[in-house]
Amino acid sequence: MYIAIDDTDSRQGMCTTYLATELVKEFSEYQLLDFPRLVRLNPNVPWKTRGNGAIVVELGNGDDRNEKIGDLQDPIHVFDGEKDIDGQFFDRVKEIVERWAEFDQEGTNPGFIVSRERPDRELYEKAVKGIVELDEVLDILENIDCNYKGYGKKRGLIGAAAALSWSPDDHSYELIAYREREQWGTKRDIRDDDVKKLDKKIPSSFDNYDYEEEYQVIAPKSPCPVLYGVRGDDLKELQKALNIIKGEKVDRWITFLTNQGTDDHIQEKKISDLEPWISAKVEGKVTKAPEVIEGGHVFIELSDDNSSVTAAAYEPTKNFREIVKKLILGDKIQVWGGVRKDPLTINMEKMKVLDLAKKKVKVSNPTCPNCGKNMSSMGKDAGYRCKRCRTKADEDEAEYQVKERDLQEKIYETPVCARRHLSKPIKRVNTGENG
Repeated sequence: MYIAIDDTDSRQGMCTTYLATELVKEFSEYQLLDFPRLVRLNPNVPWKTRGNGAIVVELGNGDDRNEKIGDLQDPIHVFDGEKDIDGQFFDRVKEIVERWAEFDQEGTNPGFIVSRERPDRELYEKAVKGIVELDEVLDILENIDCNYKGYGKKRGLIGAAAALSWSPDDHSYELIAYREREQWGTKRDIRDDDVKKLDKKIPSSFDNYDYEEEYQVIAPKSPCPVLYGVRGDDLKELQKALNIIKGEKVDRWITFLTNQGTDDHIQEKKISDLEPWISAKVEGKVTKAPEVIEGGHVFIELSDDNSSVTAAAYEPTKNFREIVKKLILGDKIQVWGGVRKDPLTINMEKMKVLDLAKKKVKVSNPTCPNCGKNMSSMGKDAGYRCKRCRTKADEDEAEYQVKERDLQEKIYETPVCARRHLSKPIKRVNTGENG
């Protein structure tokens, strides 16, 4: 039996992942037949609450106990076994959702599904890359063996169904530790030194700490139940975090299988095919030099054979903007990012320099071929003229020197503090982890 839930949180509190731990406790007579799943969907959806993540729990009658993946006062394991089970699930799941969801917060529209089967993966692909309408999801749910319920605008059903349809090509794990109930909403007690130590002792983990900004990425800033979450590619190594991070007591913890750090949201597109609310990778040449506007945002124009688009590195991307500023006309690059609607802009998440244009610096004006005197400029891009004998010369007749570029042909990424959950970090791109 699969249970999928989405959109129980708000910007003021709760976390849908917490409900996974409540489901495991509620259905303690059964076993987990797989890791609980944390599935992030399209990060550009305008009505999302925070991280646009949904959860799936798969329960059944397990045979052989497998790996330990959590502790809710009692150890939690995954099992091998059959999925066929009987029992009244719907009302028990409904009670959990209605107990914990942030119904009083605008924008919270929960949905849950109790199902014996999963929709085709095509639904996940559409939901992580684009926009899915509720009617489309309701049609799918009516044609599989499931019961479901949506609240408010019922958008949570979209995320729950899409998460249920995810079958991983690439994946990572996230160990999430939760706070004791009385600590919710208070300042978290996590020391920077511990997070830095975690970064070194668990090399398969990623996006833990931003050293330039001195910012802990494992700890959320919202008043939610999560104490911290550590993402990585080695299940056993992640559990070391529980002994490395000191300070505040952990109430419970569980490990999720997740699509975080996979770039599943990215579509390869031509610039002419870009549309709002998707995330894309496009290739082109820089056709307008970097422009810095008030607030420190940096913009370039990127063009291919037929079309152009503005690519932006906004202030939250911090030092990534300094890389973008080094681009010049003619540089060939690839850009990954989400597409903003108005004006149509691609907000950069990563950039790969494919081919650097030659940066020429003028050393001296041309010498007059008649009298040997240095010629004078007639204005920007207007050429040169000898003041004595009035001889003219073109711009390219000046003496130039090719200057070494302070850029390399490689991938550059936004800092950890500005990185989206789905964005694949360079360390995973380079190692090819899990696909």
